Amino acid sequence: MKLFLLFCCLYYLVPSNQAYSQSRKLPTDKKRRDIPLIPIGWDAYLKWDRWPLQRIGVRAYMRSTYDRTGGNSFADMSNFLFMKEEDHNVTLDISGKGFMYFFRFNFWHGSPWHFIVDGKDNLVKETGTDDPLNARKNLQSAEFIPVKPFPEPLAWTWKTTKGADLIWTPIPFSKSFQLAYSRTAVGTGYYIYHLYANKKRLSRPIRSWDINDAPDPGVISLLQRAGTDIAPKNIKTAKGKLILNKSNLLVRYIEAAPSVIRALKFSLPLNKAIDLERLHLKVTWDGKRESSIDAPLCLFFGAGTFYNRKNGEYLVKGLPMNVRYDFSSNKVELACYYPMPFSKSAKFELVGMRPGGEEIEYEIRYEQLTTSFSHTSYFHATYKDFDHQELGKDMVLLDTRGVEGESEWSGNFSGTSIIFSHDGILRGLEGDPRFFFDDSQSPQGYGTGTEEWGGGGFYWGGENMTLPLAGHPCGAPSKATAKNDKDLIESCYRFLLADLMPFGRRAVINLEHGGENLSLEHYETVTYWYGLPAPSLIKTDSIDIGNAMDEKMHDYYSPQCSTVETINSRYEWGIDSFPIKPWPLNDLFMLRKLPPADVATLTPPRYELLVSKEIFPVHAEDGRYTRGSSEFNVNLSSSNQGALLRRKLDYSFPNQKASVYVAYLHATAKKLDWKYIGEWYLAGANTYIFSRPEGELDKRTSIVKTSNRRFRDDEFMIPADCTKGQSKIRVRIQYIPGERELIRGKSYPKESAWSELKYDVYSYILPQVTKH
Repeated sequence: MKLFLLFCCLYYLVPSNQAYSQSRKLPTDKKRRDIPLIPIGWDAYLKWDRWPLQRIGVRAYMRSTYDRTGGNSFADMSNFLFMKEEDHNVTLDISGKGFMYFFRFNFWHGSPWHFIVDGKDNLVKETGTDDPLNARKNLQSAEFIPVKPFPEPLAWTWKTTKGADLIWTPIPFSKSFQLAYSRTAVGTGYYIYHLYANKKRLSRPIRSWDINDAPDPGVISLLQRAGTDIAPKNIKTAKGKLILNKSNLLVRYIEAAPSVIRALKFSLPLNKAIDLERLHLKVTWDGKRESSIDAPLCLFFGAGTFYNRKNGEYLVKGLPMNVRYDFSSNKVELACYYPMPFSKSAKFELVGMRPGGEEIEYEIRYEQLTTSFSHTSYFHATYKDFDHQELGKDMVLLDTRGVEGESEWSGNFSGTSIIFSHDGILRGLEGDPRFFFDDSQSPQGYGTGTEEWGGGGFYWGGENMTLPLAGHPCGAPSKATAKNDKDLIESCYRFLLADLMPFGRRAVINLEHGGENLSLEHYETVTYWYGLPAPSLIKTDSIDIGNAMDEKMHDYYSPQCSTVETINSRYEWGIDSFPIKPWPLNDLFMLRKLPPADVATLTPPRYELLVSKEIFPVHAEDGRYTRGSSEFNVNLSSSNQGALLRRKLDYSFPNQKASVYVAYLHATAKKLDWKYIGEWYLAGANTYIFSRPEGELDKRTSIVKTSNRRFRDDEFMIPADCTKGQSKIRVRIQYIPGERELIRGKSYPKESAWSELKYDVYSYILPQVTKH
């Protein structure tokens, strides 16, 4: 017993991460004051040179109308958190201080949309709304209403995308944002937003959105320049010509003081571009043993192939990536404008040539890095070739753990370039993106499909399109219409700028292959990301609610809490098991590459799967819930730059809301001085509403569904002002009652409460790289 008490005392006196923090040599207060401001709102575009910047105290989330049961019912359409009036069907409901950076809808479906910012209802429409049955006849007039806040190239309608309405206009909110659809037919969408902890470290104050505000002209000008050379011109330049006369070729080796690449360009002979498209570009920073960029030329620059089926000027007319055809000089121009910092050296190579004597040109422009290297990050392009799919499991496009031999990375996920078929097949586009950051078991990003991720809808109508930040640059409308084998290559790209996704220790970027991970198409992917091989988020504590010893060690106090309950359920990771069902004849393309063991389970003529294979088994978690308050102590790094709480919860309790307070723990204080931090809110529950009326103008339906997935991880940030210099704080969670109906006249099956199964505690720190 004495040993146990001694251990408890040491636990509180010595932060659990002390040895770890000392090994990182955390910076002094003086260095903290040099942290660059995080560009937000319009600055997130205008200060695009800060793409690589570490974003401490920023979390990004992607929410959508995905099928909560883990499948692909009705292509992830028309799933609503809850419903109010007939014209108020909620798909997104958040609390906090932040920006909505991106919206995607199927055509005008769901319009008019309610953008409810800090309690004020703003109605946004599209011209297809009033006469949807005849809207396609007026294709060229499609635009958003009001026009002022949503002009091209910040917003695009289906007249350009051939299937989706896209909005990149930043919408600030200081307390809350809610999105509701007026109509529910074909009501699909996904949305990306950021939340901020430290208002003093932002480039501008956050004020509530005014729908009458026009976009910053500088942002419009920048996006209009997509496809042109947007990088500074009067800086150091390395350029030249190369003869491709050996298999591996050094393009350029640059030695310089901390610098940043601002432009990387190649010019290929037009008649040889397709022959050269699979050369690998390799870029190695600071003499590392492994390259941070290693990808086929075509896919790195945003296209699955350099075959130009329409002989247009641009295959990719993106902001950071271009593929342009100069028919007057018979050249294909490739350009990358992602800023790429390095500390001392940069090595550029082309590998995989079959020597033929072709001549190419290159240009690399770079300038001095003006910020501390600990505040920035290396650019990466991670290539994956999925020539054989694992049925039922997501493709892992990127897992930063172990990259270049490093266990932890901090930085930003910044986009993808994806070949999703080599055979002219568009149907695998139902696969959902799922993004996990910093050990979360719930994806912070969950989309509705690959084509939606690439800015499309209804398979882009089978057409090609290229926008500054999304596109479907190549691929025939179908296998039957393909002009040659290259025309069968289907690809899409998505570049993230204002809507990039920060992480503090690990990023796992997943994508379904097909709506339930049952497509066997050959995928190839490039994932763009910035990363520094050091964490900005370290785990400093954890409290397992329901574990008596853990509760005692953290002085857990919750006078109105329930007894410990054990729950058997799952997270939202995909389908539970392979279904036993017939394979339609038009899905026979999926059988071509089945391994022999799987082929043996298929029986003609119906090709029925004979055995159901479990993918994600049920597991048990225990914890409590309360309709009162909970308090507990947590350890932090004394050099913290704020903190992140992650709660594991039972999502069967709907619309969980609480006030969060913190207090310093001083031995001499007679009474705790509680400081209010904010409202922690998670909308919805594993019970939701599916509404798919037969006609677009028909009244909504309300089919109540309950998913068998009750486990969810949710996050809350504590600002640095409330944790600075503290190695330990006390947290108080005060449940806020407020019963919301699932739909008018119908309650949720369970009364709301604050569920807590486990809390993980992370400290933000300044990442420190000991070697470059």
